[in-house]
Amino acid sequence: MGTTTNESEPPSSWALDPTKQGEDVWQTRVGLGGTNEDVQWGMATDGQRVFAAVSDVKRSRQTNQTDTRRYVIDPNVGGGLTALRVTDGGQMWHVAAKPCPEGAPSGCSPSQPGAVTEIPGVVFTTSNDGHIRAQSMETDELLWDFNTMRDFRTVNGAKGSGGSIDGPGAVVVNGMVFIGSGYPRNGGIPGNVLLAFAPE
Repeated sequence: MGTTTNESEPPSSWALDPTKQGEDVWQTRVGLGGTNEDVQWGMATDGQRVFAAVSDVKRSRQTNQTDTRRYVIDPNVGGGLTALRVTDGGQMWHVAAKPCPEGAPSGCSPSQPGAVTEIPGVVFTTSNDGHIRAQSMETDELLWDFNTMRDFRTVNGAKGSGGSIDGPGAVVVNGMVFIGSGYPRNGGIPGNVLLAFAPE
């Protein structure tokens, strides 16, 4: 499975048959397309469903000469998580992203470019608004949501703060969830923390 983006065509998620030299099995549109849009860093599957989070970030060139950022991010556009059937690419459920709240730092975006992580029963997604979220893979129910865009007291005593989350997804080991927070590239919000979540 994979994704393709062509500026002249809507983006699609594709399923290919490796036993038939990559013959198309299905393709399904899950995002809007364009630069840094659609699925960026990877989907996940439990063998029955494919989970695709999309960026669909809206970014414009900086025009304010006193602002050092190259890009300005729209805090109301982007994101979304879709579950597709492995067999035919049909949509099973979709969760739209929420816009950044009033007063969010400049650079906040609801886009979800980070890789998706799946464990039995749960799908983890991240967002450039600083959130890590756990959804039920069966029903799309939000199981928990943590906003990493805050200051932290760190175990090594360094000043810590979270920001946008992009690139690698959550890592789950022995019941613990690990995520890095902070991604200043392309207009995102910087940060410098590795967070560990333990079972309750």
